[in-house]
Amino acid sequence: MARKRDRRVPPSSDRHETGAKTSTRPDQFSESAASDRKLISIFIIFFVVIPAVSVLVYRIKYAPNKDSSYPQFQEDGLVKTDVDYQEILDENSKVLKNESHRHYTYPVLAYITPWNSKGYEMAKRFTNKFTILSPVWYDLKSQGTGLVLEGRHNADMGWISELRRNGNALVLPRVVLEAFPKELLKKKKLRDKAIDLIISECKEMEYDGIVLESWSRWAAYGVLHDPEMRNKALQFIKQLGHAMHSVISSRNGKQYLQLVYVIGPPYSEKLQPHDFGPEDLQSLSDDIDGFSFMTYDFSSPHNPGPNAPLKWIRFTLQILLGNSGARALANKIFLGINFYGNDFVISEGSEGGGAITGREYLSLLEKHKPQLQWEKNSGEHFFLYVDDEHINHAVFYPSLMSISIRLEEARLQGVGISIWEIGQGLDCFFNLL
Repeated sequence: MARKRDRRVPPSSDRHETGAKTSTRPDQFSESAASDRKLISIFIIFFVVIPAVSVLVYRIKYAPNKDSSYPQFQEDGLVKTDVDYQEILDENSKVLKNESHRHYTYPVLAYITPWNSKGYEMAKRFTNKFTILSPVWYDLKSQGTGLVLEGRHNADMGWISELRRNGNALVLPRVVLEAFPKELLKKKKLRDKAIDLIISECKEMEYDGIVLESWSRWAAYGVLHDPEMRNKALQFIKQLGHAMHSVISSRNGKQYLQLVYVIGPPYSEKLQPHDFGPEDLQSLSDDIDGFSFMTYDFSSPHNPGPNAPLKWIRFTLQILLGNSGARALANKIFLGINFYGNDFVISEGSEGGGAITGREYLSLLEKHKPQLQWEKNSGEHFFLYVDDEHINHAVFYPSLMSISIRLEEARLQGVGISIWEIGQGLDCFFNLL
C-alpha cells in the first residue's frame, strides 16, 4: 500500500502512513458528501443481497457518459469521463509527448518520498515541469532538554546535482517539526536552536530552503486551543521565515533561503481554534514564500468515498481566501492534488483498505477489468470489484479527467499546485503538467 501524508493525527503517528481526520466536514457539504457516498452505500446493499440486480441497477443509473461541463478537456485523448480500463493500461505504457514543456504555468510543488523510488525517477525525468521539489527527508525532534534534526541520511546529493544540471527547480526538503511544542514555543533558547539547526542544514547541504510542517502537530498536541500558545506558534513561524530570508543561498547569490509552510483545510465554515484561516495567512505572508494546502484525504476507510471532492476543494479555498486581504495572497497557495488513490473495503459489516499507488491501481485494472464510473458531484472516477475472498471494494484513484479539472480550478483561482506525491501517480499524469 502507498504510504500517505503525515498530517492531522496524534503526535506519535506519521501521517504519511495513516489517514485520520480530526474534525467534522462542513455542513454545506453534507448533501454532496452524502451523494458521493450514496453511490457506494446503495451498491453495497444490493451487492450483498441481490448481486445480479445490483449490477443491472448500477449500470443503468450510473452509466458513464461524456460530461459537457468540462469541454476544454474532451479533445485530448483520455481526458474524458467515459474512459475504459484498457485505454488507461494502453495509454500509460506509451512514451509521453513532451517531458520538458510546461502546460500548467503557475508554480508546481512536488513531494518525493524516500520509500517510493519512482518519485526520484519522475523528478529527474520531468524536472522542468516543477518549480519546487520537496523530498521528505527531515524531522526536528526533542532530545533530552535539547533538539536534534534527523534525516540527513536520506539526502541524495547525486540526485540533487542531476536535477540542477537539467533544470531550475528549487530543492526544499520537508522538515516535520516533531519537537514537544509546549517546550519549544515557550523557550527562546529552543526556538533559536531550532532555527539554527534548520538554517545550518540548508547552508551545509546547499538547499534552497525548506518546506516546514508543524501546524497539524501543534493541533494534535492541543496547543492551538490556547490563544497565547497559538500566538507563540505564529510568532515562531514568522521568526523562522525572517531568519531564512536574511540568508543568501550559497548556490544562488541572488536569492535568499525559501520557506514554504504546510497548512490543512478547514472542515467547517466557522473556523475552529486549530484551523489555519485567512488572518493567519495574512499574518505570515511577509515571511513565508508559499503555503502547501492539503486539499486531499476527504475520505477514509471508516467513511469511504472520493479523495478530494471538487466542491469541497472550492469551499476550503473560499474559506482560506475569504477576505480581500487574503485573496490577494492566492499566488502563494499551492493547492494540494493527490497522485495516490484509495482502495476501500465496502462489504457490509466490515471496513478497511487504504492508499494505493499507480502500480497497484494498474494491477487491479488488469486483474478485474472493471467498468470505471464518473461521479460528477466529486469530479472523480471510481470502480467496484470483488476480491478473491469475496469481499467488496471501491477504488477511487485519480484520472486524467479528475486532475485536469483540478488544474483548471487552480488556474481560475490563481493558485499553484502541490502534488502528493509524484511517485504514486501514473506516468501519463505528467502530460498535464
